Amino acid sequence: MKFPQLAGTLILGFAAISLFANCNADGKSGSGASADTSKKKTDSTVNIMKPVDRKLYDSLDKKLANGDTTGRWPVKNQPTPLAGAILPFKRIVVYYGNLHSKKMGALGEYAPKEMWQRLNTEVKKWEKADPTTPVQPGLHYIAAVASGTAGKDGKYINRMGNKQIDSVLKISKMQPNTIVFLDLQVALSTIKAELPHIEKYLQLPYVHLGIDPEFSMKDGSLPGKKNWNL
Repeated sequence: MKFPQLAGTLILGFAAISLFANCNADGKSGSGASADTSKKKTDSTVNIMKPVDRKLYDSLDKKLANGDTTGRWPVKNQPTPLAGAILPFKRIVVYYGNLHSKKMGALGEYAPKEMWQRLNTEVKKWEKADPTTPVQPGLHYIAAVASGTAGKDGKYINRMGNKQIDSVLKISKMQPNTIVFLDLQVALSTIKAELPHIEKYLQLPYVHLGIDPEFSMKDGSLPGKKNWNL
């Protein structure tokens, strides 16, 4: 496999893209790393799906604009996020990577125990820097990796098997209240085509979708040659 060189730590902050604004971190207690969605108690994360306080949401949104004078921020007439939304009520701090590579991020660079020690240190730094914003720790796993080789389907993408994803879910359960992002680098494929490969995981209440838009190669160019978007 040929993996891109990526940064070790990804911090999804207060101003994360709106895709995550509708994420929720509700869950039910239990054990196991399988994505068997017929088992309702698969997650140690416990978070009540409370309706969003619109006034609080608007005040935090205004705070994120940081005194903007252009009139563009915060965006006007935004819909109210779904019940249980994480952002902007918490700051999401994650380690990013792939278990097959030590060069794509801390999630694959360090053994699980050391990785958690390092991530918890980062969480504490953010808690100290901004005590008013609760920190939501998480793991961000690249479940579909843009590749330098075409592969059997010619899409220049390496899809991680269920065993690898299950391993990440198991690692996430080493610490309560952890959320997981499954990231797609679609290359010459599409989000629509790739979602079925991880659909059963996305049905779990603590698993969310991540997207690397710069690896959506709309003009057919090879990954790593230029940046695109969705």
